[in-house]
Amino acid sequence: MRKFPILSDKAKRGALPRSSESMFHPTLEDPPRTCRQILSFIRGEVKEAGARGVVLGLSGGLDSSVCAYLCARALGPERVLGLLMPDEVTPPEDLRDAKLVARELGIPHRLLPLSPLCRRIFPLLRGDRKAKGNVKARLRMLLLYYAANSRNLLVVGTGDRSELLMGYFTKYGDGGADLLPLGGLFKTQVRELARYLGVPEPIILKPSTPALWPGQTAEKELGISYELLDSILHLRLDLGKDPRSIGKELGVPQKLVRGVLERMERTEHKRRPPPSPSPP
Repeated sequence: MRKFPILSDKAKRGALPRSSESMFHPTLEDPPRTCRQILSFIRGEVKEAGARGVVLGLSGGLDSSVCAYLCARALGPERVLGLLMPDEVTPPEDLRDAKLVARELGIPHRLLPLSPLCRRIFPLLRGDRKAKGNVKARLRMLLLYYAANSRNLLVVGTGDRSELLMGYFTKYGDGGADLLPLGGLFKTQVRELARYLGVPEPIILKPSTPALWPGQTAEKELGISYELLDSILHLRLDLGKDPRSIGKELGVPQKLVRGVLERMERTEHKRRPPPSPSPP
């Protein structure tokens, strides 16, 4: 079962169309076909596990919403459970959009505010903003797996290929899942698929953020736009371009390209099972 998006013939041949900013980002040649492949993947994983359905966190963001639309199509809305887990820094529009997605799809959903848990735990902890933010992500994972275990469901992770390759997720937090339907799609491709699925445009255009603290955005933390990030990753991983060629192709400094590739190497440990020594 293929888990990765279909690239255009031009991309496969290396003939890279340019935008006015001299950037190429990967596109979906056939969104309906990609959608069918992901739907088949979801059905297959649920069937193989003998699960009743799936549970996922509904954040009101792009990836979360696209996953909800895909799961509802693949399994039927009655077999999809959405958990809304806001805390005190969750923007009101995110909670509004999460509820909108649940209503539009007709999926069962529960509101589980995270703030009471945080108020009990954080006084016991010392750590910076990032460390406490990761605790929030892991608390959400705890709630998702409680729902999964108590109802015989699989946990759907909502990370996309861009975030996974950059290690832009919390290990054993939002990175903890049983399946990753968007794991083969770059962020820019997820936006394309969202339009095909009919995800509301305000959600598609919303800046990506884990919303673990006020003002947090993914592009600000990564230090690069998703359009440029996806271009670099696609040229390197899918088309086999060397870093120097990528810099020339995109008209960006070599330092930026190498920074992206070095971060991918540094975060490899987040994408693989814990290592162990060979048996004696």
